[in-house]
Amino acid sequence: MHASETPKNALFTSDFTRNPYPVYEKLRQSDPVVKVMLPNGQTGWLISTYEDAAAVLKDPRFIKDMTKFSGQEHPSVFSKNMLFSDPPDHKRLRGLVQKGFTPQRIESMRDHIQEIADRLLDAVSGKDHLNLIDDYAFPLPIIVISEILGVPTEDQDKFRVWSNSIIEASNQKMGEDVTRHMNEFIAYLKEWFAKVREQPGDDMISELVIAENQGDRLTEEELYGVVTLMIIAGHETTVNLIGNGVLALIEYPEQRKLLQDRPELIQGAVEEMLRYNGPVEFSTSRWASEDLEFRGQPFQRGDLVIVALDAANRDPAQFEDPDLFDITRGKSPHLAFGKGIHLCLGAPLARLEGEIAVNTLLRRFPDFALEGEIGDLEWRPGMIVRGVKEIPLRLS
Repeated sequence: MHASETPKNALFTSDFTRNPYPVYEKLRQSDPVVKVMLPNGQTGWLISTYEDAAAVLKDPRFIKDMTKFSGQEHPSVFSKNMLFSDPPDHKRLRGLVQKGFTPQRIESMRDHIQEIADRLLDAVSGKDHLNLIDDYAFPLPIIVISEILGVPTEDQDKFRVWSNSIIEASNQKMGEDVTRHMNEFIAYLKEWFAKVREQPGDDMISELVIAENQGDRLTEEELYGVVTLMIIAGHETTVNLIGNGVLALIEYPEQRKLLQDRPELIQGAVEEMLRYNGPVEFSTSRWASEDLEFRGQPFQRGDLVIVALDAANRDPAQFEDPDLFDITRGKSPHLAFGKGIHLCLGAPLARLEGEIAVNTLLRRFPDFALEGEIGDLEWRPGMIVRGVKEIPLRLS
């Protein structure tokens, strides 16, 4: 951040995208609850301390369904899901998919996820290079969530394009490519649901469609929303957990050696990866449901509120030496998966995939090294995920 810039003005610049943490430090000190202009032109309140972030995430006065006060329909056909709903709709929508993500069911997938990780690394065995994102961090979770949902193998690459478009649409005006991709996705889902109604399988999409047919209140648009959320949340978080986590190990070679020597530390290591440079930088939107005061600031009904999760996770009031990456930190109350009723449903799956992916990479290619410098990597733009586009690794 340049000396002449205020923390507020330094937000969302190219320097900020590469390394937001110096700006977050200044914000926590001077403007922990501040009104800002977001990249998409909206104005909203940005929350940056841990205590305030946790309070907002749990406060029922900050709602997710903007249609309650705007008088308008959801801005996207994909918005009708539990992430953008409030009780009682939230409980109903979340309940439809919750049984697919219980800790017991996720743990039962451990051996299969290990097979997928090994198969992906087998494909680069004998090669000198690995693009961590394209060759490993992306395909692993997209294969897993696709199998859970019932997505045909040959269609999985399409979901990457569609997922990226939906995420990019969250922080910019709808471009022609984004609109086209969304229309392609809707057409695909319509055809898919029609096939499932004729011949359901034992996958989660079949369960959802059948529930709709059996008189549940799930509408076609709710089906779009729930499926889209699971596809995006089901892989985007893990892609960037793996990518950012491996970058942290490269940045802290002594921590990498410790984990290589003691792979049983992987659970704590993943929690620290989630805290240190979390894969979801900002919470999804909330709105003030009424005129209220929060930390001395006057919020008006309909005001947009965004929580900077990665800022909260580096708050020294909550974490000792927060800018250090320490896999032995111990139990961490980080907010990488949110808090309250909207706590990420897929957190157990993301954790398991991260544990397996990182330990398998360290075991199979113990001498991998980054080609180039961390500072030269290109970070993905946007207001949701935090991750780099490519991580080129030299394997030997």
